[in-house]
Formats: sequence, structure tokens, C-alpha cells
Amino acid sequence: MLNVNSKFNYVVLSGIGDFFYFTLGDVNNPLPIELTSFIASADGKFVTLNWITASELNNQGWDVERRIKNDKNNFSDWIKNGFVKGSGNTTESVSYTFSDKNVTSGIFQYRLKQIDFNGTFAYSNIVEVEINGPTEFALFQNYPNPFNPETVIRFEVPVTSFVNLTVYNAVGEKVATLINQQMEGGVYLWNFNASNYPSGIYIYRLNAGDKVFTKKMMLIK
Repeated sequence: MLNVNSKFNYVVLSGIGDFFYFTLGDVNNPLPIELTSFIASADGKFVTLNWITASELNNQGWDVERRIKNDKNNFSDWIKNGFVKGSGNTTESVSYTFSDKNVTSGIFQYRLKQIDFNGTFAYSNIVEVEINGPTEFALFQNYPNPFNPETVIRFEVPVTSFVNLTVYNAVGEKVATLINQQMEGGVYLWNFNASNYPSGIYIYRLNAGDKVFTKKMMLIK
């Protein structure tokens, strides 16, 4: 496991757009897991984490944990955001990646919880990224897709606008109105539960400001 009590040498490059880079290591005290880099980058739609190990011993895997800065300028509690399988035992360098698509505008922090096969664990350092607010109206492909029975629809509103989000079946019949109200500018993730609908192709349409967007999604039961 990653020994967080060891003395590390840190190199931190920050403030380069949305790019943050950490390296750590102690050549005089080799670790059972040598985490040589941990990088977070954001493109405004999702956050990508990349990290590299020089070698691993007894590594079951990594919980990816996240927290968000709230309106009071404090961070929320850490929550598990995903899991990436480790490489067990290896003396070779291994690269890992994880994409967080469930992000809105704001400041996000991430850390890795490295877990051994015997259940012991340790944490990496923290990386931070800031997702800026949207600059234009946009509607994105739902995720997951195909889905059963729930999926998330993401859309962006740059300024306060009246928003209507409606779902239609394949023959154009309206089956659900998800949103029909004034909304402030921001990034929104809206849940659609299709438990009461049959399998098939559905169309979701966003009317926001003077823009109209449509996309298809597939429900498979």
C-alpha cells in the first residue's frame, strides 16, 4: 500500500489553466506502491484524472473520492466517485485514468484511496480543478445510454432563461415534461426515470432562451 507516513519530495505545478500536476517520491525509502504522478484536467464538460505508478505490491485498486466547495466557501464531505482496479503486484510502470462526467460549475477536489487486498488503505495528495460557468446554451447526450431505468440529461444555460425540457416517444407523442420554468445560468444534470415506460427510442428536446436542441436516447429493459 501507499505509505503516507514516508517523507515525500513534492513538485507542484498549478495555475496553468485547468491543469494541475503532482509528483512524489523518496529514492532513499522505496514505497510498496510508488505513485509518481497524479494529474487532474478539466475541459468544462468533465474532469479527467490520470496517475502513474512505478511499481505496485498487493494493490487491489483505487477509490476515487471527490468533494465540492459550497456556497459558504467550505468543502463538502468526501464521497466515493468511482473505483479503478489496481495491478496487484508489478515492478513495471502502470498508467491509470478516470473520467468524472458528473460535474457542474464550481471548484472540485479529488484524492485517491489506495486499497490493499487485505483491506488496509492510504490516501494520495489532493488535486483541485475549477469548472467555469457555461458561455452558451447546450444540450448533451444523456448518460448512460442505453439506460435502464434511469439516465441523466445534462444541459447548460449561460444566463437566466425560461427552460423547457420534454421527452417524446419515437412517434412524436409527449411522454414527460421534466422542466418548464425560469432557471438561472449554470450547468444542470437532470434525472429521467423511465420505470413506467416501455423499451424503445425516445427523443428529448430542450427549449432554452431562443435555442432549441433535440437528441435521441434508448431505453432497454
